[in-house]
Amino acid sequence: MEEEKKEEKKQHKFMTWLAKKLGPKLDKYRKVEPEIPEIYLPETTDDLIWVLRRVPEDVLSKEDRTKIMSAMTFSTQTVHDIMLPRNEITFVHVNDFMGPLTLDKLYKSGFSHFPVLDVDGGIAGVLHTSSLNSLEIKETDRASSYLDKNVYYMCENYSLIKALAAFLRTNSYFFMVVNTDGKVAGLLTFKMLIAELVGEVPEDSFTHDEDAMMVAKR
Repeated sequence: MEEEKKEEKKQHKFMTWLAKKLGPKLDKYRKVEPEIPEIYLPETTDDLIWVLRRVPEDVLSKEDRTKIMSAMTFSTQTVHDIMLPRNEITFVHVNDFMGPLTLDKLYKSGFSHFPVLDVDGGIAGVLHTSSLNSLEIKETDRASSYLDKNVYYMCENYSLIKALAAFLRTNSYFFMVVNTDGKVAGLLTFKMLIAELVGEVPEDSFTHDEDAMMVAKR
């Protein structure tokens, strides 16, 4: 209801401005130079977003519109706003066997990094599916044999600017998110952060960036 009222208020504001600028109809028999209409200037960020959503597709594509709006709101958001909450995280236990059931659960999740819980319920490390793909895994192997013990944390009240700085500082692609009590509240990946900044993350199946000749021949 509140959103509808805001929308009505913006529409009323725009129509009032438009009516004022158009003025009375000109006498069709009187030759006058046409007035150059003034540009509608939004007064708030919400006003500008409202205008952007109404720009015709042939002037600004939907993709470009989304990118602009994402960039505009990036600095005002926090990690809590975009993180994957704890109840939606796919966890692995250090003693889980890396058999078909576990691997199938990981691949079906759609993520590529998974926090691994220790026997006390704390974070023991992270599993990366990219590394699992290159290894010969036996069904009797446990998750503890493949985890990356380098775990980084950020607080859920970090601004996205501060979160970006943390990703660049650590050169990590995965952070566990904690609340002000230090308890795990969620997770954030670099891909999730970039998607919030540019509106989407481009897909590219090329996987030979380490090969200079293959890169040159693309």
